[in-house]
Amino acid sequence: MSDQIKHECGIAFIRLLQPLDYYIKKYGTPLYGLNKLYLMMEKQHNRGQDGAGVATIKLDSTPGTRYINRRRSNSSSPIKDIFTPINSKFQDILEKNPEKLTDGKWLKENVSFMGELLLGHLRYGTFGNNNIDYCHPHLRQNNWQTRNLVLAGNFNLTNVDELFDQLIELGQHPKEKSDTVTIIEKIGHFLDVENERLFKKFKDGGLSNEAISPLIGENLDIQHILQEASKKWDGGYVMAGMIGHGDTFVLRDPSGIRPAFYYKDDEVVLVASERPAIQTSFNVSIENIHEIEPGTALIIKKSGEVYFKRVLEAREKKACSFERIYFSRGNDKDIYQERKELGRLICPAIFEAVNYDLRRTVFSFIPNTAETAYYGMVDGVNNYLNEVKKRKILELGANPDPDKIENILSIKPNLEKIAIKDAKIRTFITSDEARDDMVAHVYDITYGTIEDDVDNLVVIDDSIVRGTTLKQSIIKILDRLSPKKIVIVSSAPQIRYPDCYGIDMAKLGDFIAFKAAVALLKDTLQENILDDVYEKCKAQEGYAAEDYQNYVKEVYKPFTPEQISEKISELLVDDSISAEVKIIFQTLEGLHAACPNHTGDWYFSGDYPTPGGNKVVSRAFINYMEGKNVRAY
Repeated sequence: MSDQIKHECGIAFIRLLQPLDYYIKKYGTPLYGLNKLYLMMEKQHNRGQDGAGVATIKLDSTPGTRYINRRRSNSSSPIKDIFTPINSKFQDILEKNPEKLTDGKWLKENVSFMGELLLGHLRYGTFGNNNIDYCHPHLRQNNWQTRNLVLAGNFNLTNVDELFDQLIELGQHPKEKSDTVTIIEKIGHFLDVENERLFKKFKDGGLSNEAISPLIGENLDIQHILQEASKKWDGGYVMAGMIGHGDTFVLRDPSGIRPAFYYKDDEVVLVASERPAIQTSFNVSIENIHEIEPGTALIIKKSGEVYFKRVLEAREKKACSFERIYFSRGNDKDIYQERKELGRLICPAIFEAVNYDLRRTVFSFIPNTAETAYYGMVDGVNNYLNEVKKRKILELGANPDPDKIENILSIKPNLEKIAIKDAKIRTFITSDEARDDMVAHVYDITYGTIEDDVDNLVVIDDSIVRGTTLKQSIIKILDRLSPKKIVIVSSAPQIRYPDCYGIDMAKLGDFIAFKAAVALLKDTLQENILDDVYEKCKAQEGYAAEDYQNYVKEVYKPFTPEQISEKISELLVDDSISAEVKIIFQTLEGLHAACPNHTGDWYFSGDYPTPGGNKVVSRAFINYMEGKNVRAY
């Protein structure tokens, strides 16, 4: 994705099922859990570069000692900033009292972060300040262990205002209006209710307060707490929570929008946002890693018992397709193949765009995240050329000329590394014109790879959102090579609708596809459609979310995807460009064929998996028509 888009966060959770001495004896270090948490976070670094945080809980701690430890950072290297001071404590022990590093009991009693429960979080701030207070995990603290709650998640909710008002109705006074605070207070409220229910039950049975506390921990109904707390949640989410006495949970949204993978053996229970983070960090096979089912909570009791409970009725699964196209790391076995397939499936449109003149066409990719789709595109080109070569050889007859065969076999695609992204260029120049000139040099090119005014240049990108970098930088630098034609290929379909489940795509007016549709409406004297859609969206205000419809689809309805692509090409090319420029996109059918198990395509189709999605797109259109440059949720 050449445009900078912030997106989903990532979680990493470890529950050590054995005593600390077990890991010291088997693995030779008391840092087994922390080292593995660090690895899982680094292997998901792509999911959050605005901040990070870790929290640990020690089981069966002595009253009066700290058993919950947390550290967060919003520095430029947040993971390093978190783990360096944690590890320095063990370096001090190694230098002064090395024998203590083999004493699990002493370490647990005297050193922070020596807990059996470890939770890490990586933050990509989709909106809001990059303040450390926005970094997870968040704490809800109390003197009773079973009322302490540590929460981290990968989520966005569409109905924070409604949930906030519910907290007010409960008598609470939240410190701010955000989905994170709203969620932790919502869960915390029903955690308190469950504590009070159990306390009364055991108190009525004649037990002392001291005797009651551990019984509450043993009998907490985590499933019921989550069912009550999540009744009105609308959005995409994976919530990971740790309760002070030792119970933990990971809850996934009922549409399976956000990803969550788990692994369990006799030593650990693990959860991560991406499967390879578990595979690599713990060297386990892919067959033993599974998804948490939509609407289901993975619950681990303090005792180590692990089970799954239905919390919300599962809807049709709409796992995010952008995870497959761009967001997740491409080293997942299935994602790698899916991205290749996206590149392969768009080849017919590429061949048509260059008039099947592959001898005079050079293929490349930009940026690096599109490399896997590029390999698939190359496979598609080779498959086509193999058919061409086979046909040409058969046409030579029974006694072909060896030189002609050699000439046919030499046909191959022209593959080049065209664009190179330099280190981030910064400028303190305030004028727009001067700043745009600097932005145009973010990428550099490999000179001498194109024959002037003869070769076509095909460059694949994983997706095109705003088109800003294409217009200000990429097309301009590619044009310096003097190709006859530039074809920009998006392995994703046209992004037409805002996201409201964790990605920084909330304003309709930002999307180049939407701008193109509006321009076409003006060109064809159909601007009245904008007014009609505005009236329909306004008429929905005050409806229950379930009753909203996505009328914004009518903006695109008069035009084919090809017409919109042609207009996008016009909008992104100015008079300074000498080459002919064509931009082509993956089809929705191609997306579904490449990623059959991840059908969450609302960015492209406008088919939102939750009622709140239709409400958000309606609000986004109203904002656009009223000239309000604000988020729709």
